[in-house]
Amino acid sequence: MSDNGCGFPAPGLNSFLFKPLFTVGGYEFNKVMLLALVTTGLVISFFWAAFGNAKVVPGKLQMVAEAGYDFVRRGIVYETLGKREGEKYVPFMVSLFFFVWIMNIWSVIPLAQIPVSSLIAFPMVLAATVWLIWVSLTFKRHGFVGFFKNVTGYDKSLGAVLPLVMVIEFFSNLFVRPFTHAVRLFANMFAGHLMLVMFTVASWYLLNSYMIPAAGVSFVMTMIMILFELFVQAVQAYVFVLLACSYIQGALAEHH
Repeated sequence: MSDNGCGFPAPGLNSFLFKPLFTVGGYEFNKVMLLALVTTGLVISFFWAAFGNAKVVPGKLQMVAEAGYDFVRRGIVYETLGKREGEKYVPFMVSLFFFVWIMNIWSVIPLAQIPVSSLIAFPMVLAATVWLIWVSLTFKRHGFVGFFKNVTGYDKSLGAVLPLVMVIEFFSNLFVRPFTHAVRLFANMFAGHLMLVMFTVASWYLLNSYMIPAAGVSFVMTMIMILFELFVQAVQAYVFVLLACSYIQGALAEHH
């Protein structure tokens, strides 16, 4: 019986808590951590199988992999960074896109039924990786003075408001940027999964009561939510990589 006395097991933060499945060397692995490892293995195995023995006339698997690779390369990296600058970052961005996408897709896979990115730790690590690349690349390309100007938005034409702008830009670029990059992905997956769990549990609860017609409505909403989540999952992977490219583009741009 739930706290509200109606018996409905309302979903909440408990939907994102999992007991350890096993322990390796003192480290406990729960369901979400295992799915993250499986995701890594799937991405590596897929592209290894597709391109490990690439042929001039590609087979079906190679064609699918080439289509996905080309989508990220031309649709995101080239559009943001250009072909000359962007080519070296294509492998990383392709890996990032498919890793985030598959992490999200677990939400609608039977037995898994949890988007890995709905736990803030995983988006934060990915956002921190992008942030470190941006910082190191900015230092490498512009040196210390150039890095300072880049992260503070230094522009002497701003006059008296320049100090205020520099402080805002400094905190925005070094602290707010990686946080919002991670939270955007996390929040969408968290909210989407919570809604999906709510309609799924409601369907089962209503089916076992006298409100069977309402259970049918809830089931239809569950199917709609699954389709909507599939769309959102792909969009969030796209947005995450697009933002990563835009940050790198900012590091490569000449500051005047």
